[in-house]
Amino acid sequence: MRLLIATTNPDKLREIRGLLQHLPVEVLSLRDFAAVEEPDESGTTFEENARLKAFYYDAAVAHPTALVQCGPLLTVAEDSGLVVDALDGEPGVRSARYLRPDASYPERFAEIQRRLATRPSAPRTARFVCAVAVVQAGMLVYEATGVVEGEIAPAARGTHGFGYDPVFYYPPYEQTLGETTEEEKQRVAHRGRAFRKLAEWLEKCRTENKGLSSVL
Repeated sequence: MRLLIATTNPDKLREIRGLLQHLPVEVLSLRDFAAVEEPDESGTTFEENARLKAFYYDAAVAHPTALVQCGPLLTVAEDSGLVVDALDGEPGVRSARYLRPDASYPERFAEIQRRLATRPSAPRTARFVCAVAVVQAGMLVYEATGVVEGEIAPAARGTHGFGYDPVFYYPPYEQTLGETTEEEKQRVAHRGRAFRKLAEWLEKCRTENKGLSSVL
C-alpha cells in the first residue's frame, strides 16, 4: 500500500508516519517527487482545503507517477489549524499564514494575545481541527475530521510539539500541548484523531478487500 502524504512539513510528516506505522504502508511525501507549485488554498473550511489539495496533488504528482511506476498511489491531504471563538474563528484556515506567510509563531502568539486582551470578558475557548481527504485516480474515496477542544493559555508554555501547541491549553492534562509528551499529545490531538480514523479505514479496506483492490 503506497500513500502520498501531500505535505513538505517535516513535523506533520513525522506525526503522520507515527500514526500509520502499524500498517503495511509505504508513506511518501511531496519531497520524494519533483517539485510542483502549491495550489491556492481558497477554501473557506478545513474540509474544502483538504479536498482541494488532495485532488490537486493526485493530478499533479500521484497520477503521473503511478503511470510511470505502474503502481497506483492514494493521495492523502490534510488541512488543519487553530480556531479561537473570541476571534470569530480566526486564525482558522489561515493558521499557517496568520499575520503573513513568513511570520514566526511567537509573533502569531503575541497577536492572538493582543486581540484577546481587547475582549477580556470573552471566553478563551478554542479548538484544533484537522480535516483529511483521500483521492485515488481523480476520485474522492475517504474523508475524516478530528477535533480537540481547549483554551488559549495566558502565555506560551512548553517546547514540545510545533505550531500553536505552546498556547493551546488542554484542560484534562492541565498543560498546553507544548508541554505534553509526543505520546500524550497524539492520544488526544486533532491530527491523531483524524489519522486514526484514516488508519481504521485503510485496515478495513485491506482486510475486506473492498473498493480499493487495485491498491490494497
